Amino acid sequence: MNILEAYDLTGSFRDAGELAGCSHHTVARYVRAREEGRLVPGAPSPRPGVIDGFLPKLEELVERSKGRVRADVAHEKITAMGFTGSERTTRRAVARLKKSWYSGRGCPSPVCGRSMTSATARR
Repeated sequence: MNILEAYDLTGSFRDAGELAGCSHHTVARYVRAREEGRLVPGAPSPRPGVIDGFLPKLEELVERSKGRVRADVAHEKITAMGFTGSERTTRRAVARLKKSWYSGRGCPSPVCGRSMTSATARR
């Protein structure tokens, strides 16, 4: 049973917690969030990421390099701009942007335009 449904049914944090299978503290937190208007039923609220403010620069780097920028180089550039996140965060963001960039061009991978015979000949 949904936490808020259980609370609406019982009117008690403890009873709602029993019905929903969670702590009465969790029920209280959900009810308080709903009363304050912070809880939209059915939609999780997106959390801001540490990289969000630097995504436009990363997009620019991927576009200018035609998808060839390395994540460690991009990390150095955005660190100089004030980014405080980890290199792993940058690698994930760059990988996502590169994938989007390649798919937007109708190109399935970075080897687009290269002959695949050399790659298959190594086997």
